[in-house]
Amino acid sequence: MIELSNLTKKYDEFTAVDHLNLRIETGEFFGLLGPNGAGKTTTIGMLSTLLLPSEGQVCIDGEKLTRQNNRLKRKISVITQEYSMRQDMTMDEIMEYQGRLYFMPLKTIRSRSQELLEFCGLTDYRRRTVRKLSGGMKRKLMVCRALLTDPEILLLDEPTAGMDALARRQMWNLLKQLNGRNLTILLTTHYMEEAESLCDRVGLMYGGRLEETDSPRNMIEAFGRYAVDQNSDEGLQSKYFHKKEDAIEYLARLSGETALRNTTLEDVFLEKVGKHLESR
Repeated sequence: MIELSNLTKKYDEFTAVDHLNLRIETGEFFGLLGPNGAGKTTTIGMLSTLLLPSEGQVCIDGEKLTRQNNRLKRKISVITQEYSMRQDMTMDEIMEYQGRLYFMPLKTIRSRSQELLEFCGLTDYRRRTVRKLSGGMKRKLMVCRALLTDPEILLLDEPTAGMDALARRQMWNLLKQLNGRNLTILLTTHYMEEAESLCDRVGLMYGGRLEETDSPRNMIEAFGRYAVDQNSDEGLQSKYFHKKEDAIEYLARLSGETALRNTTLEDVFLEKVGKHLESR
């Protein structure tokens, strides 16, 4: 279990994360959503101990997380937005290098690498250098590298950024399988469909503050399950309804280009977080 208590990060007068309180249960898939500058990556940085909080603390299973607590840090693996791998190394070399950093026996590194590369469908490409891999393969290799030490918590900062649609779907399936093995996952993403498909709960962040947390389904239900879109001179306008009959009745009164559809998490995000952005 991960507990963030009044977690705060300040840079001089600027507050990047502002007294964040959050509890993520063991085995939960949690998504942190927000616009650029919301504080998502800074939060991941503090959870990974790359950044030290200005105030507050992070606890893992009731124990305070610090840079000095190597045993606790070993429970956590991080996948960053950037491809942080040497371009001239093969997959096998990347995995062996990572294992040696954690003083793993060579036999364990090789058997674990074989298992992970097979799990991610990368065995046939293991002797290719990183520079010859596709973007999707690089992301999968980063997942393999992160899982080599058998962590209990996986932190993912925009893991599918820059992927094409097929590679993104493959990554989603991979993450679902990992979560099915009781791996606790914290994900930051700009893709609302990704969060809606993968996450048990999501949190909406803006300006360093956590505005709301709930399951995607509950957020959509509270907002209204049905959306009516109308194109007008002002652009696309949407109205939301809890009952389909009410949506159909409203739709019948409209003219021009209209559509009835199911509400998505993106609708919720745009309405709630978008209002903050418009008021800036």
